[in-house]
Order: sequence, then structure tokens, then C-alpha cells
Amino acid sequence: MFHFCQAMATLIERIKRAAEGVVRLVEPLNDQPLTGTSVNPCIDWFDAQPVYPKLYWQSRDGYEEVVALGQQVTFSDPMPAYAILQDDQRIWGCRAFDGQADNCDTAKSSFFFLPHLELIRTGEYWSLAVNLHAGKETVIKVLQQLISEYLPVSPITSGIVSVRHTPTKDGWHTLVKGALNDIQAQLMDKVVLARQTTVTFDSACTAAQVLKASQQENRHSFHFLLALDARRAFLGSTPERLYRREGRRLQTEALAGTIGRGTNGAHDQRLGRWLCLDAKNLQENQYVVDDILERIRPYTDSVTVDESVSLVRLRQVQHLKRHISGVLQPDVCGAKLLHALQPTAAVAGLPRQQAMQFILNHEPFERGWYAGSLGYVSLPKAEFCVALRSAYLMDEKLQLYAGAGIVQGSDPASEWQEVDKKMSTLLSLFTDVRSDLPVSEVA
Repeated sequence: MFHFCQAMATLIERIKRAAEGVVRLVEPLNDQPLTGTSVNPCIDWFDAQPVYPKLYWQSRDGYEEVVALGQQVTFSDPMPAYAILQDDQRIWGCRAFDGQADNCDTAKSSFFFLPHLELIRTGEYWSLAVNLHAGKETVIKVLQQLISEYLPVSPITSGIVSVRHTPTKDGWHTLVKGALNDIQAQLMDKVVLARQTTVTFDSACTAAQVLKASQQENRHSFHFLLALDARRAFLGSTPERLYRREGRRLQTEALAGTIGRGTNGAHDQRLGRWLCLDAKNLQENQYVVDDILERIRPYTDSVTVDESVSLVRLRQVQHLKRHISGVLQPDVCGAKLLHALQPTAAVAGLPRQQAMQFILNHEPFERGWYAGSLGYVSLPKAEFCVALRSAYLMDEKLQLYAGAGIVQGSDPASEWQEVDKKMSTLLSLFTDVRSDLPVSEVA
């Protein structure tokens, strides 16, 4: 930690000497700045910091890792942020599933912020960056609050006391059948229905404990944690990118169509081959492709789509995926793409308006940040993941979320099992999960 503390002291001196009009300073760090025997000391350092809001982000390929601390300016939508953004400044945050910005519960509304400080790893290169919109003295005070000596995040020890599903299994069957009736009546082609599962523990479990355990188990995923205060956090490990923009280059994807993993290698291969040939799942994926193409067409000069699906194998499930790339028209910013793409047919349905209305009318809970988008915008680039395989954590309760795409031919029981498999991305991290747990269901 000596080099890290030395870099922090140097940064504070640079802030004091910064000329009028300077809005961002970046201090390079030599080698790995965070020491310790922990698998990922970055999460340990993040967890120790007393500054809120605080956000942890790791890109899906593991190339970039960021801790963003404190807020200088907040936004309910990232579009107005471009008025103050300069150079490589990034606005971080989460857009709610329905884009809502005026919910009385902050953890359900869209929330974006310009942080005081970012600890950034890009490949093997580390740096500290500060924004100075709040004034030099304010930023220095924040830096002086940071904890340099910290302990590794301990393994999960909390035991599960109860599990509650919303809706119940019976309620889910009714919900899916209602959706199938609307699909049969040609009111919509697809709707993605979700379940909220509330897990109560016998002792408090921290968001950092859950995230760190998930990061070690769930590969090929974006890992994120956004804490508004010491009691409330939203976290997840999602395989799905909403989009990535670098200059005028756009990357997005259709990730839809799901089956579980096999009991052995041969069984796993058979399931994967079946998924790649199954008409229902291929149609579900095509709906997402068509929806994305329609939404990005006004903003692109050219678009390329994979001719065939590829298979994404995760710890608990396998997905169908098609890459979509394009060249953006000049002056298309990340916020425009966020508004255009979210929510895609992969998390809402098709047509969007009809599917969203069905969800609003019939799902017995509010999604909030679940199935929304978490990431950042900046002048040169932007990236958002889709906030799936995610959960809210508050004291001794963890609210888990997962969903399934309902199309013609969907079976309620099979879709319930699919939700179980997706939810196990996080739920399986708790070794106490047993079949004899008391389950309290809410219709």
C-alpha cells in the first residue's frame, strides 16, 4: 500500500496546484497498487471506503475494472451530463428498467453521478482520477477520508432462514397463461416475465461478500455493485451487454434463448446442439435481433449481424447469441443509444409498448434497476450492461430477480425452471440452500 498512499499524496498536491479551469487530474500508479493475499483486493478496498455513493464495475472480458466514489453532480438521465463532460470524464450509474426518474425510492429510479474519485485498472495499467467540479477543498476532504489499511472481504457465512417467491408458482402459471392468451390474440409477439425471490438470512450479509463470491464463480460476465449508502446496494453478474460505443464504432448483441447445463460433457453438448436447432428459441433470439436493428437504424450508417447464432456457456445456463456491430452517424452519443436500445426485446418483449404495458399491469412487483442498464457515458466512449442476474441487498434480506421470455409455445412449468436456473447464478453462492427451507409465496 506504500505506493498507493504515495500516489494519493502526490495527487492531493497536484489538486492544490491545479490551474483554474482544470476539471480532471489523472495520477498513474506503478504496478498493482493494492496489496494483500485476497483474490481481488479491488473489491476489498471498495468495501472499506466510507464514501457514498460508490460503484464497482468489471467489464465482461475482465480488461477494465473501476471503483467510483462519491458524487459531485447527479443526474436522473445522462443526456444533460454532456453539458459538463470534458476529456475522459465518465458519468456512471443505472437506468431503471422503465426509465423512470421520479420514483420516491432512489434505488428504483434512474441514477447517474459524476464521482469525486475513480480507481481504474485497464489491463495491467492502474491509475487514480479525480474530478474537480465540486472544488479543490471538497475533493481533498474526500480523499483524506479514504481508508488505506483494510481487511479482505470475508467469505459468506450467513445462513438462509426463508425464501419467498413473488409471484408464487401458481401465480406464475396464471401470469404466463395470460401472456400466451395475448400472444395468441396477436396483441404481442413476446413478453419477458420476471420473478422476485426474497431470501432472509440469519445474520447480515454484505454486498461485497456476495459480489466477490459471484466474481469467482461466474465467468464471462459483467460484475457490478452500486451502493447508495451503507444499508442498500444493487449488485449482479450479468452476461449481457446492452451496447459499447468507441468513437463511431458500435457493438451490441442479441442474447436470448436459454437451456441449462448438462450433468457431464456429453450431456452438455447435446443440450447445446438442441438449443441451437430449437425453433422456439431461435425465434426468440430473432425477435431480439429484429428489435435491435429497428432501434439502431436511425443512428447508424451501416450494420452487420452474425449470420448464425453462437452458444454462450455460463456456469448454470447456456444462451443463444448473435453479435451486432455498426458504424454510427456523426454526433450520436451514448445517451441517445441508451434511450434507443433500453429495454430490448430480450428483457421486455415485442412490440415494446405492448410488452411493457403487460408487465406494468400484471407483474406483482416493481423491477426498479433490475433489467435496466448499468454503466457509463463519456465523450469518447460509453458502455452499458443489462442489469440481469442481479439483486437488491438490504440488511438481512436479499431480493433476487430473473426472468424468462414468453413466446408462442412457451410452457409455464419450463419457464419457471428456467428462472430457477438463472437465479441460481447468485443463489447458489449460499451453501445453506436446502430443499427443506420454508418457502413463503406471495401471489
